[in-house]
Amino acid sequence: MEESDIEEASQALIEAANDRDPMVQEQVRKSMLTLGKRKPDRVLPIFQNYLLKHPKLPVAHRVAVLQTIELILLSRIDEIGCLRVKSIVSLASDEMTRSKEVVPDWQQAASNILVAVGNKHMGDIMEEMLSKFQPGVLPHFFVVQTLARLAHSNVYGMVPFLSAILTTMLPMLGMAKQDNMKWVFSFALSRFSESIVEYLANLDKAPDPTVSKATFSGEIYAAYDILFCNWLQSRESKVRLTVTEALGAMTLLMARDKLEEQLPKLIPALLNLYKKTPDHYIISKSLCQVLDAAASTDGRLLRALADSLLLTLHQQVSLPVDYNSPGTVKNHNEILRCFSILADTFPDRLVIFVLQRLENGGERNRVGSLAVLRHLVNTSSSIMDTKKGLIVTSLRLPLLDTSNKVKKKVVQVISAIAHHGYLELEGGDMLLRFMMLHCALPDACHQGRSLSDQEEVTNEALRNICEKTLHLLATTVGRMEDVLWPALLRYLTPVQYADATVPLCSSLVLLGNRKRVTGDPGYIVDFTKQDSLPSPYSIMVRLWVNASYPFRSRGRGAPSLRLLAILAPSIQPSLEELWTTEVPLLLNLLEESTVDTLNRRTWEQSLLKLLSKTLVAVMDAGWCCRLVSEMSLYLPTYNGSLDEKSFLYKCMGVTLQRCCDSGVVKEQLRIILATACHSEAIEREGVAKGIGLCASNHLDDTLAKLDDFARSDAFRKASGILGLLKDKNDGDVEKMKSTLILSYGYIALHAPEDKVLGRIDSQILRNISKHFSTKVLGMKVETKDLTLKISLLQSVGLIAQAIGACVRRQNYLFARKQELVGGLMDIIKAEPADVLVTSVRHLAMTACASLVNLDPALTETETCGVLQTCLNSVLGLPPLEVVDRGEEDESLDLQQRQGLYAETFSALEDLLGRLLSRNLTPDGLQSIFKHLEVWMGSELDHGRERAVRTATLVLDSYLHNLAVRKTTTFHNIGALLGRLVPRCTDRCSAVSWAAGEGLRILLRIQLRYEGFPPEHRDAAVDNLPTLYEGLRNPDPAALCQTCSHLAEAFSRRLTPQQVGPLILVLTEGLRDPQPSCCLVSGVFLNTLLMHRGGRLQDLVPEIMGALHLGLQAISEDQVKTAVAHSILTLASQHLQVVIDTLISYPLPYDSSTCDMWMALGGHSALAGHIVETFTERLVAMVPYTEKRDPALRMGATKVATVQPLAVTCALREIMMNGQIEAAVTEQFPRLFVALLVRMGSSVGVQLPKDICTGATRPEKRPSGKVLGAFDVCGMALEAMQILLVRAQLDEVLKTLDLQEGWAKMKEPQQFIDGIALLANAMATHAGPRLPAIIQHLYPTLTSIYECQRTTATAFLSELLNHRVATEMMMTDSLMKSMIARLADPCGAVRMLAIRGLGNIATGSPEKVIKYAMELLAALSSGMEESDDPSKRIALEAMSGLSKVLLHLNKNAVRMLLVYILMKIKPFLESEYDTVRCAAVLLLGNLSKFGSGEPVFRDQIHNVLMSLLLHLSDPSPDVVKACKLTLQECVPLLGSKLIATMFQNHLYEDRNLHYGEFINDLMKYIIQDFPGMLNFYHTTILQFFKSTWTQVRASAAMFTGFLLGNLPREFYPHMNIGNIINGLIQLLGDPDPTVRAKAAEAMGHFRHFHPASGSGSLKELDVSA
Repeated sequence: MEESDIEEASQALIEAANDRDPMVQEQVRKSMLTLGKRKPDRVLPIFQNYLLKHPKLPVAHRVAVLQTIELILLSRIDEIGCLRVKSIVSLASDEMTRSKEVVPDWQQAASNILVAVGNKHMGDIMEEMLSKFQPGVLPHFFVVQTLARLAHSNVYGMVPFLSAILTTMLPMLGMAKQDNMKWVFSFALSRFSESIVEYLANLDKAPDPTVSKATFSGEIYAAYDILFCNWLQSRESKVRLTVTEALGAMTLLMARDKLEEQLPKLIPALLNLYKKTPDHYIISKSLCQVLDAAASTDGRLLRALADSLLLTLHQQVSLPVDYNSPGTVKNHNEILRCFSILADTFPDRLVIFVLQRLENGGERNRVGSLAVLRHLVNTSSSIMDTKKGLIVTSLRLPLLDTSNKVKKKVVQVISAIAHHGYLELEGGDMLLRFMMLHCALPDACHQGRSLSDQEEVTNEALRNICEKTLHLLATTVGRMEDVLWPALLRYLTPVQYADATVPLCSSLVLLGNRKRVTGDPGYIVDFTKQDSLPSPYSIMVRLWVNASYPFRSRGRGAPSLRLLAILAPSIQPSLEELWTTEVPLLLNLLEESTVDTLNRRTWEQSLLKLLSKTLVAVMDAGWCCRLVSEMSLYLPTYNGSLDEKSFLYKCMGVTLQRCCDSGVVKEQLRIILATACHSEAIEREGVAKGIGLCASNHLDDTLAKLDDFARSDAFRKASGILGLLKDKNDGDVEKMKSTLILSYGYIALHAPEDKVLGRIDSQILRNISKHFSTKVLGMKVETKDLTLKISLLQSVGLIAQAIGACVRRQNYLFARKQELVGGLMDIIKAEPADVLVTSVRHLAMTACASLVNLDPALTETETCGVLQTCLNSVLGLPPLEVVDRGEEDESLDLQQRQGLYAETFSALEDLLGRLLSRNLTPDGLQSIFKHLEVWMGSELDHGRERAVRTATLVLDSYLHNLAVRKTTTFHNIGALLGRLVPRCTDRCSAVSWAAGEGLRILLRIQLRYEGFPPEHRDAAVDNLPTLYEGLRNPDPAALCQTCSHLAEAFSRRLTPQQVGPLILVLTEGLRDPQPSCCLVSGVFLNTLLMHRGGRLQDLVPEIMGALHLGLQAISEDQVKTAVAHSILTLASQHLQVVIDTLISYPLPYDSSTCDMWMALGGHSALAGHIVETFTERLVAMVPYTEKRDPALRMGATKVATVQPLAVTCALREIMMNGQIEAAVTEQFPRLFVALLVRMGSSVGVQLPKDICTGATRPEKRPSGKVLGAFDVCGMALEAMQILLVRAQLDEVLKTLDLQEGWAKMKEPQQFIDGIALLANAMATHAGPRLPAIIQHLYPTLTSIYECQRTTATAFLSELLNHRVATEMMMTDSLMKSMIARLADPCGAVRMLAIRGLGNIATGSPEKVIKYAMELLAALSSGMEESDDPSKRIALEAMSGLSKVLLHLNKNAVRMLLVYILMKIKPFLESEYDTVRCAAVLLLGNLSKFGSGEPVFRDQIHNVLMSLLLHLSDPSPDVVKACKLTLQECVPLLGSKLIATMFQNHLYEDRNLHYGEFINDLMKYIIQDFPGMLNFYHTTILQFFKSTWTQVRASAAMFTGFLLGNLPREFYPHMNIGNIINGLIQLLGDPDPTVRAKAAEAMGHFRHFHPASGSGSLKELDVSA
């Protein structure tokens, strides 16, 4: 490469460095840098000369060049000669100082060059800099700044010059009048001072160890004086800050006497700056340096300034710290460093000051004081150790502060002092208590306000900090172990620490485990010696109750259980083994559960069971008594959590079971009853359950205690009616009675079975009755209190359960059963019918269900009364969505109502099931249905739904409990079926589903009565659910068909005696208010009469017009069905008249006409005749007429003729009937061809003007698609779709739906593709039907209508693409027809014929050799088609050739090989993606014929570059084709390396890393094809003007890699100038990607030195 070429390339890159696109700029600079790094001595002069020749270059452009020079110098400074360095220094200095005005970007870039050189050539730099830093002349701004930066970057090289520089600089300071000069001098003095300090601190590494602080102190003080006295007062804040920074650094170098002299003035001045400047960090940093320097003095001066220092520093440390602003964080840290320095000077005074501010200040002062205190404890521990007691005492006041910010700082201080033993002192427990209290903080409510203060500390955040701190103290601070254990136990029982349970228990578990593992004797807690600790009983009670609701308080259950296991030996040594075994089981259950999945009942039972085991394990009656006494003491602490209090009552009941002291039992029962809050339902239940558990071992004592409580003062009331009405304690007494009544129920449930029956009547029921009603003046007055009523119902149910459990083992007649049932029914009747807000109904029915199973049985009258009362009370309730309001006008929320409704209906279903089980006979079933019938026909949807669902559940219960011992008749099945059948199509889906399920169950019951075992499966019955799905089909025909099938299934199962009642009940169903129910009743009636009632009488014929008019006014489906039946009868007698009448109706057909046509499809013979007639008419009729519009100069409008359109519509409607399948199958070929041709004749055809184009019709299409407005083509398509369905070619229809074939056939531009999809689907799924279709389609090839010829050719050409053509022996005839169509005047037909010829290779490959000459001649001539503007014929020809060539041998192709190759090349650069792709693939397929053919190898070389460049083609298909073709063709070139590379990298399904691929490929091309390099690069240059951006970019990359890997000996054979000119032109390309790749290519040039063929550029990422 010539020197001029190098310069030209570099010049081009430099000129492009200021490109408008950032990506191009970046790549240009990378290339410039790459060239510069390879040979800096060659490139740097070009850059220098460019800058010198272009003095007026834009600043941004100059900056880009200067920055590139800097980067080259940084990486290659060691390789650059001294002369070049000096010239660069001179250039940079000139660039930096050329403009007297400050131009930051430009001058800064030049300054950066000088600093970069200064790291290696300080002498040259200083020579240049000092030449522009002359005494008496104010230097350039950037000269001073450069000197400052040199001092910072090269300390050891710069410090030796600083003495002279400072001497020269001092006079200049007085000359600086402008703020920017003051700033830069101050900046320089700051950097000079810092470098000197660093130099002096590392003298062992310094070149001149004799340098000392005294060397500079004089000059430094002189400069200090100017800065302090004059510049510090500047109005410009930036100047003040820089001066402040310099003063701080300079004090470290001042002589001691001068420093002491200046400190009284300097420190106040710095403190005063805080008020003037918002940016405090620089001031604090400088002040810290001043204090550090002052610390070397005797300290008197600092003590004299202590007050102002401490006050100002405290104000600064108290400022909020914004951790998103690094400046405030740095300032805070510098202030804390200042306090550390002062702590070494006057510690006592400092501590007293901080503590005073802590006691007397506000929130901000306290936060600052605590921050200082924490810092001093951590950094100055030796000084602070003597003040531990004082510090702990001083923290009392901050503990009382209400601010969360202060509290957070207090916790941080506690964490710090804990590490140094402060908490072990007196008052440490106070700090620990503070932290525990805040571990229990509740979440704060933030609604309506935002936390604008960035330092705002929420309750959640503070609690989290306290928890983490506690965990930290327990785990990492060893000396805290004995402080925390067992002291933390004292916080377990007080209520105010309840929410701190999780961190408290977790810490105790960690501490206990550590002590147990290490064998520490302190592990066992002796509670008798720890007065401050709660008793072990209270700890056990608290933890046990905590575990009852394990997910509360952030999941306290698991930590509480773990702590129980740890404390087991301390609570009771005998419990250790039990709890060690049982507690992990409970923990595993918790780990597998969540708050939503945990079964509350199971979990509570597990805890109570473990408590019982615990009491057994202890075997100490006194221990049990003390435990239950402790439980009673803790009852008041749970008044705020009644569910936990309820659990504690149960625990007391379990404990009293094991208590042997009768006195203790009675006393605890007295306490429970006397102190309980009887007005709370959950507490009443807990008390009752606890008393019931106690009664299991103390029945007599418990009953006696309840009697005592009932006679106590609490129950004493005023006598008389007025007393009953006015007593103010009446409500409380009723609640107490509720507790007692419920307690009696649980006593009965838990009492010993051998004792309970004798007490039921004599004590339990007598006392319940006494408490529920009161006698006033001899009259029995029943209470209206809801609570008392609910307790009574619960208690009765529990008593019934208890009796039921006992009578399993002993006979017992419950004499009061009828009385109780009657009372329950009275309670239910008293409930309001239109509202459900209480649990009275479901509790009453639950109790009744338990009583039903007891003897004696209810009479029939009593049973009817129960059924009527319960069903009417429940089924008539309003829907769940209707908001209910109670007596106190308090509405329940949705969740409460849902639960109440669910419980009520569940109770009803349970009651019905138990009643049925007492009379499990058809009559018993009928007795229940008799009460449900009224509701099953209700006008209210929710009433019907409940009734039918209940009936289904009753039937299911009947079936599962039925035991048939001998075959008998289910005599009333007909009546039951008749009630459910109409409901199968109820408008309410839940009703219809339940009714269908009821029918299925009824038939299974019938099978049982016929003698079949329960496990017997009947196919017809099992398939009923599938039929029920049809009942939900909105299509009337499908619905009728399903109903008919159901009726047939039922009729086959019924005896004549059962059919009669069914028909009678179904006649009532015809009067159902719902039309759908009328329909199902009518269909069932018709079907039953047809199959079981003998032949039906002939229907009287009706006039067609009257039927049509009638149908227009009828909306009920059942009436339409009847009309349809009449039409079918008429058609069987007068078919031709019916057809002519219907066909004359106006288009589009209305819904009535459509229904009439569809009805005609119900008779196979009639439908077949109609289809045959319509097929003949379609073939014979003119499809459309052409009308020329005067407004259109060219072409004509196609307008459909009415008759074929009407026939098409009629065909569509008649084929809607599924019974037409036989007729369609018989005439399918003719009908298919007729509709296919009709489709081709309808595309783009308009409706006649007298037909409304926007009209729509009711959609009944089986495939379920929604159709749009009425149009000609759409109607033909719909008819074809329905034909395919009726011909059972669902797979064809499904395939076309998936491929959107129907939509394509509707569009004129895509119609051919749609027909091809149809042919493809037919060939795949309907092959045996094709021969007949083809025979009927051949005449259409010569039709006078071009659209019909196109349709037929498209269909037949696609058939040749399938094997079915060969299997059905159709290939030869199809081949001849395609060849004949090559001469068709229509281009579309010729294109389709070419496609068909190519398809032979796919469908009949064995025929290719037979027709080789004809195929090659026809397909190759297609590539020359002149009348082919869009190249569609050429595309099909090349695609066909690719397929045909796969089945030919070399001899067959040799004659046309060169001819085809020459025709391919122009298509490689076609504007159409598909054409390029086909041409590339054809080239690849020709490769198998090119072996040993020099001509073919030459052609591959000709197109190789094109193929490689199109690997980045914008079309993915072209890229994939290029990969395949390259793999096929390149082996013929004779390079194994390249062939292997292509096989390894050109994967079809993987992305290609184009840059790396081309880079590696060029190495092999240079090695294997050196003679082709000149041709290659010439070819590539042609692609610089390619249409596609990607190809131009790839050509640029290709060129770069070619020259980058090219050895020097090949350069003379290359036209480097043209290449560079081409790349330079690409640098001006409108697309930034191309410009970037051109720049990248220039960066790959290797023109500076010879290179081996295997070399590669490693410095640059060349990825595409």
